[in-house]
Amino acid sequence: MLLKEIKAIFHKELDTLYPKEEVDNFFYLLIEHYLGLERFVLALQPDFIISKEEEQPLFEALSELRLQKPVQYIMGKAHFMDLELMVTNQVLIPRPETEELVRWILNDCHAERSRSITILDIGTGSGCIALALAKNCPDVRVHALDVSGKALEVAQHNAEQNEVAVTFIQADILTLDILDTSFDIIVSNPPYVRELEKKKMKANVTEYEPKEALLVPDNDPLLFYKAIARFAINNLKKGGSLYFEVNQYLAQETQQLLEDQNFTDIELRKDLFGNDRMLKGRWEDMRRET
Repeated sequence: MLLKEIKAIFHKELDTLYPKEEVDNFFYLLIEHYLGLERFVLALQPDFIISKEEEQPLFEALSELRLQKPVQYIMGKAHFMDLELMVTNQVLIPRPETEELVRWILNDCHAERSRSITILDIGTGSGCIALALAKNCPDVRVHALDVSGKALEVAQHNAEQNEVAVTFIQADILTLDILDTSFDIIVSNPPYVRELEKKKMKANVTEYEPKEALLVPDNDPLLFYKAIARFAINNLKKGGSLYFEVNQYLAQETQQLLEDQNFTDIELRKDLFGNDRMLKGRWEDMRRET
């Protein structure tokens, strides 16, 4: 069958569900994944033909896309910064907004090259934050924590595949008070989507991505931020920094939480879409001086 005919079928089946540009992207991702073909193949060879055997995974993927299954879960992989990561339905798909948070931390780490830095990523999921920090700032020591053993299996696999060293910890941050190691940086992209916001989200998120990594109760939406801030007070070194990815609708409330906990030099930044998304606070730990 002509490859361009399969592309036309993708648009016929999917254009009512997704923007046309996104359908194009699905098609090119899948032909690269399953067939090893570059996305410009049709420009160079408009009459490129593939076999029945080669067609099969593309049409199977099309069936899953019609059910709004994320293409990353179909392929079993996602890209984050310069990493290729395995993703399963046990972990969230990494987002470009989170890359911005990582770049902020990397910029700060590079400014501190005169000393070694120890980092903890809370709620690591696929390991995207921890691995990107370890890969792009090799002198740091990175720890990554998650409550889910299955998520940690994914993160461990990704660390091995990308040849980076990360120490993994299974623990529930809602009940964890202190670890044996103290940290220069603690970072987290915790669950922050309220149940009331769920109805505004697409089915490819609500039906496939792990709810425990996404949703928080409407009556306590800062549940994880409060727990992590308390944990940070006991586990950050003097002058250490806490970084959060935040719910754009609760950014001011999250900033106020850090102010109430006596963090200093608090900074809220917007993401590439212009939404309040990243928050940083410094812990001076005045209590240890008294």
